Amino acid sequence: MANIQDFSGYNPTWCPGCGDWGIGIAIKQALIQLGLDPSSVGAVFGIGCSGNMNDFLNAYAIHSLHGRAIPNAIGFKIANHKMPVIVIAGDGDTYGEGGNHLMHACRGNHDITVIVHDNGVYGLTTGQSAPTAQKGFKSKSTPTGIIETPINPLALTITSGATFVAQSFAGDAIHTISMIKAGIEHKGFSVVNILQPCVTFNKVNTYQYYLQRVYKLDENYQKNDFKIAVQKSLEINDEKFPLGIIYQNKKATYSDQLPQLKDSTLVDKKRFTDIDQISKLFI
Repeated sequence: MANIQDFSGYNPTWCPGCGDWGIGIAIKQALIQLGLDPSSVGAVFGIGCSGNMNDFLNAYAIHSLHGRAIPNAIGFKIANHKMPVIVIAGDGDTYGEGGNHLMHACRGNHDITVIVHDNGVYGLTTGQSAPTAQKGFKSKSTPTGIIETPINPLALTITSGATFVAQSFAGDAIHTISMIKAGIEHKGFSVVNILQPCVTFNKVNTYQYYLQRVYKLDENYQKNDFKIAVQKSLEINDEKFPLGIIYQNKKATYSDQLPQLKDSTLVDKKRFTDIDQISKLFI
């Protein structure tokens, strides 16, 4: 069985106190508890502080372009649909630059798990406001405060067709581990939005801020009810943050519906290896 050292790469360079530390440990522990090892999981990283985990986590990994982690992961999954594939990206990468890819991956129900570091800023480029930042948030790029209203990640993904949407808090590692595990185990498109304080550039959404506003869903919550899930997701707009599985439903995945994948994975199929034979096709 793999251990924490097997999944560990270089020492992280995140700021002391950054929520990425808790998320990084949670991801590794979730993979270990699921019985996976670095050679049995695919990981695609976005750009930014969360994307730096590409150097800190051992797996079959791709460091994608900004906003392009999800389509890379979809290609990864179609090529080898038997391998669990996770995306590790920030809120800017996922809900900003990659928002179009997110929406269509949700409606396609691709069997991948997207783990989002939601800190409201572009931390690696020194704190510009991200799509989840609150209206009026001040940063170097918006010194008088942003005009736009924030993206609601839960409402966006639920209404776009994701079949698993959960939320956790980087200050609660045990809960975060459980949500990541549940997301990976779910067969379908999974989003785990993790509220992650940026101690350097976001002085609004701090650990204290979230501790006063997060709460865990109780056991009687009906996570398979679409309308209830949408209503619950809207609490974010009032600065209430539910933690747990907000929505989960069963639906055929994209790869399940591809006849090409019925008998074997694409990577196991015979492919052209004779270049001369291939060239004759074009003569």
